[in-house]
Amino acid sequence: MIHSDPSQPQTLGADLRALRKARGLTLSALGDVLGRSVGWLSQVERGMSEPGMEDLRLIARALDVSLSSLFRQNPGRVQEQDFIVRAQGRRPIGSRAAGLVEELLSPDLTDDFEVVHSTFMPHSRIRETVQRPTQEVGYLLAGTLEIEIDGTVHSLTEGDSFRIRGEPFRWANRSDREAVAIWVIAPPVY
Repeated sequence: MIHSDPSQPQTLGADLRALRKARGLTLSALGDVLGRSVGWLSQVERGMSEPGMEDLRLIARALDVSLSSLFRQNPGRVQEQDFIVRAQGRRPIGSRAAGLVEELLSPDLTDDFEVVHSTFMPHSRIRETVQRPTQEVGYLLAGTLEIEIDGTVHSLTEGDSFRIRGEPFRWANRSDREAVAIWVIAPPVY
């Protein structure tokens, strides 16, 4: 997705629109879930209205994201806002369930993909398989990781990469040290 006016910083509304669309929801469907009008949601997505904290909680729940993922941690200098994410400015995303810590490396969620820094804690795993309508590629920067894709378990070591095209998957870090991966997901899901 190419931004037509790069001088305009991306907003919370643009991220909400990207998340809504990634989940295949219309403004009307999300409005029904939230008990809000299509007009109000449209204004929020266009940055013309600011939702309150309770609205944000409801939106996060409806879009299945953490509330904290909706906020930039440290937006940095204005001229960097849509282009650069400083290490201390990464947004935490995901639920931190099962010993997984994820941070958004992309400046926002308005592109056709997102880039995520994933840290898998020692002896952590997800028990249930995950399946989502995405294409995903991961690159293991450090440690070891088992990833089960469509019922087949693959053992990854530093420097290995993988691809998931909508197949069910789950992961496990069976080692005594953290595993770190860069994960690219299209369309954005967080």
